[in-house]
Amino acid sequence: MKSFPLLIVFLFIASTLPAFTPATNPDAVLGTWLNGTKRGHIQIYKKGDQYFGKLVWLKEPNDPVTGKPRTDVKNSQSSLRTRPLVGLDVMQGFIYDGGKVWADGNIYNPEDGKEYSCKLTLKDPNTLDVRGYIGISLIGKSQIWTRIN
Repeated sequence: MKSFPLLIVFLFIASTLPAFTPATNPDAVLGTWLNGTKRGHIQIYKKGDQYFGKLVWLKEPNDPVTGKPRTDVKNSQSSLRTRPLVGLDVMQGFIYDGGKVWADGNIYNPEDGKEYSCKLTLKDPNTLDVRGYIGISLIGKSQIWTRIN
């Protein structure tokens, strides 16, 4: 009977431990990630309370015809089509939503020149589910990104 209060204390402490794991750390998403197509690296960084992502590496950084750095040729705004892809902010405005989720952000896809609403879910410390969508997240597409560092 003396061990019953000790057991209760142990169970209480054990039930609160998940709250202290890296998955609940708002900055757990920071770092460099290999995107789902395996053709780019995105560095996720923080400004204030929001998270952003910059394209920092391309598998094929230069245009095969001109030999010059690839540019944002598919952008709907013609004035932006000459900006280089490497260094381009492709993710904006993510807010930590608790647990393993960063939401309310946007992601730009230079392959089609379109911007999508986006949600990030950290599956484990090295796996990020990136869901781009229009309207509601049920209508969208996910990619699995892998942490590089």
